[in-house]
Amino acid sequence: MTDLLALTEQLRELREARASGVRRAEFRDRTVEYRSDGELAAAIRDLETRIAAAEGRPAVSVIRPRSLRNWT
Repeated sequence: MTDLLALTEQLRELREARASGVRRAEFRDRTVEYRSDGELAAAIRDLETRIAAAEGRPAVSVIRPRSLRNWT
């Protein structure tokens, strides 16, 4: 299992990379370049889920309601 501290550091690096508009992040001895902002966002969500599981708390979920009709 990956150390919680390492996961937290990776999450910080990814958030900083995304906030600055770059798609490349460095973790210890390796560099990862993401193809799109969506791919970077998915990596951030994955790390958030893994950190929540390691801490024994439920993962954050987002509910997006949708409607097939226009309600006016």
